[in-house]
Amino acid sequence: MTPTQSIAQRCTAQAHLPSPLGPILLARTQAGLAGAWFEDQKWHPSELDAPEQPEDPLLQQAATQINEYFAGDRTHFELPLDLQGTPFQQAVWRALCAIDAGITESYATVARRIGAPQAVRAVGAAVGRNPVSVIVPCHRVVGADGSLTGYAGGLERKRALLTLEGAL
Repeated sequence: MTPTQSIAQRCTAQAHLPSPLGPILLARTQAGLAGAWFEDQKWHPSELDAPEQPEDPLLQQAATQINEYFAGDRTHFELPLDLQGTPFQQAVWRALCAIDAGITESYATVARRIGAPQAVRAVGAAVGRNPVSVIVPCHRVVGADGSLTGYAGGLERKRALLTLEGAL
């Protein structure tokens, strides 16, 4: 894989997973899970070059863990990830993984956590570009006043995820 390849070209397998909040497209690269997008989510790749392989071990593991999450039996994911983004985006996504289920944090808190307290808007943009919904918990980031702000999967899904986790 070269750095200039798109996520659609880097993926080696994909699978579709039904969920209580709508279908989720799972995608992997040779290195790990690279995508988990709700069907009509913003930034959803239009088409992946990877074959549909629901029997792929990593995609099966991801599906199992997502199903456990929706059943209320899992709050933390244990999957190898291959997050495709800038170093700044990757720092934000790592910070999101440190937010426990049932907790919300503001964009400003995430910005401070990564050592960029003035980059609140850039943090918001990176949160919105998270390619691994639910697993990298971008839904746990809220406005400074606690309000539910943008979510690439839609605010109804964000509200449902936070309700499932007991944060609302």
